[in-house]
Amino acid sequence: MSLGVYILIKAAEDEARTAKILADQEALRMIDEAEKAGKEVVAKTIARAESEIAHLIRVSDQKATNDAIELASSTANREATLRARAERRLDTVAMQIVERIVSH
Repeated sequence: MSLGVYILIKAAEDEARTAKILADQEALRMIDEAEKAGKEVVAKTIARAESEIAHLIRVSDQKATNDAIELASSTANREATLRARAERRLDTVAMQIVERIVSH
């Protein structure tokens, strides 16, 4: 084998090794970029989910407060109605007792 052919083969092998090293480095860089991009997407998704959860908590707290106020109002109205009926009946019963006592 002539020295010229040997030098060409050696140069081709060196070039192939260099190309492989560069390809490996590029692959590692691309993996690193993909991991960073993935982490950014996950962080944004988590932030969005936390924001939505906070909003849902605020909405549900407000609804619970409104429901409690409505229930308290409704209960107070029913209590007042029942109290008024009881007082009317009390007056009626008191009158009946007085009539029975007086008539005996």
